[in-house]
Amino acid sequence: MNRFLIVVGIACILAGMGWRWILRIPFGRLPGDIHIVTEGFDFYFPIVTGILVSAVVSLLLWLLKH
Repeated sequence: MNRFLIVVGIACILAGMGWRWILRIPFGRLPGDIHIVTEGFDFYFPIVTGILVSAVVSLLLWLLKH
């Protein structure tokens, strides 16, 4: 658990330092994400982004475990 918290902390620091470049990654605007805009209503559901983030996090945790 201690190692995991240290890795998460370092990842947060690196993400904060690289925020300018992270914003350029098109997460949240991937094909398959649902975005409905009508008059007075805006609905956004990032389904493909969620699946992709879940797969990457699962892969990273699997790699850290082995």
